[in-house]
Amino acid sequence: MRIGKLLFLTILLGCNILYTQNKQLLYDFIEIPQALMVNPGIKADYQWYAGIPMLSGTSFQFGSSGITVIDLFANDGVDFMTKVREKAIYGMNIKDELSGTFQMEILNGGFRGRNNINNFYSFGMYLEGDAIGYWPKDLAILGFEGNADQLDREFDLSHFKTRGELVNVFHFGVNKKIDNNLTIGVRAKIYSSLFNFNSTNNKGYFVTTEGQNNFFANTLNADMELRSSGIQEIVDDDFGNVSETLLKRALFGGNLGLGLDVGLTYNLNDKTVITASVLDLGFIYHTKDIVNYVLKGNVTVEGIEAILPEALTNPSSNFWQDLVDDIEELVPFEENDESYITYRPTKLNASVRYNFGERKESNKNCGCAYDLVEAPQRFKYVNSTGVQLYAINRPRGSQGALTAFYQRRFGNSIAVKTTYTVDKFSFSNIGLGLNIQVGSINFYAMVDNLLAYKNIADTHYASFQLGLNIISWEKK
Repeated sequence: MRIGKLLFLTILLGCNILYTQNKQLLYDFIEIPQALMVNPGIKADYQWYAGIPMLSGTSFQFGSSGITVIDLFANDGVDFMTKVREKAIYGMNIKDELSGTFQMEILNGGFRGRNNINNFYSFGMYLEGDAIGYWPKDLAILGFEGNADQLDREFDLSHFKTRGELVNVFHFGVNKKIDNNLTIGVRAKIYSSLFNFNSTNNKGYFVTTEGQNNFFANTLNADMELRSSGIQEIVDDDFGNVSETLLKRALFGGNLGLGLDVGLTYNLNDKTVITASVLDLGFIYHTKDIVNYVLKGNVTVEGIEAILPEALTNPSSNFWQDLVDDIEELVPFEENDESYITYRPTKLNASVRYNFGERKESNKNCGCAYDLVEAPQRFKYVNSTGVQLYAINRPRGSQGALTAFYQRRFGNSIAVKTTYTVDKFSFSNIGLGLNIQVGSINFYAMVDNLLAYKNIADTHYASFQLGLNIISWEKK
């Protein structure tokens, strides 16, 4: 129980870790098969593709909206604790976050239907880890300043919000061309959670007031819970068989859930295209290796009560230990193993794209069945430009980003995409994506927030993606 309390209080006073998932460079980059993963309804002109296992799609993103490394560690002559107090303790607010995600494709492939060439099927498995921690402002002030000069101030316990997980995802999708203007897609997912933790619906306060039997009285009114699955078994095993345990959970041995992706592409006219997708409409039901820590109730403690001068003549009295024992007895701290459901961070993408610069050799819109073009006629237009909207549900409400993009194709071998994104992390996020097609070999690399790389310690956001595939574009 004491270990559980220590874990809960440690997380309560400072655990802020990773989470963010926008892939604006990859979105609608139709030369890359992984674009199907952010919109199952793209125009997929491949005959088939196969991702190189473990290399076909790797991405990492990190964001910090409130503070950077350089804010605290710059050699500017300002005392470190002064920086902590001004930049972090009082400089950040409860909507500031430290967040990030990584994703690694283990298997990814797709093929066109034999009986209906308008259908394209994709399948695969990927590992995804993500988490988010919001700045617990009141709790940070309480931990840094104490309550000595904070009489009658209610420290809000709802400032503490965090969640994170590691999950393996199995997926199967169908992409269907309805006609020359509309393509739709849907993808089913099975989630196998390796571990999860979350604490997002906390309420209550801590306040110090004048006491009746002592100088001060401390009141805790709390309704807090930290839920976890898949962690205690690893800790109890002293991390001895972590890889074996995680592998078993990744292959349907973890806490399971279901999800769905949907998307579409629609041609308003020959040059203007709109797209949209909704990703991870799903949940995970956690029933295995559950440990939940609950702090719920109302208690007032007036500290050490000693009768003077008699107490001073009794050296065996341990006032502080008596106080600690009283608090442990009074504070309504509990532990349980109740099952729970978590909902996936659902994401929305939408874009408007305008194509221009028609190639002389491109085919005209013939109105025929699905046309798998030969390599010299693969793409009709050289240039594409437009805007994209992104949104994701978060513990403190929806969060969005707006992106303007431009894409240029150089023959059928090279395509370059550049983006400018505005979100809570940056108003100057310029990204660059490169796709190279050499025969059937496809390689892509993408980097976000390029201006920040001149001083990575001062950046609020960093992201990269890369992958290697084999693609067949030709007719059979």
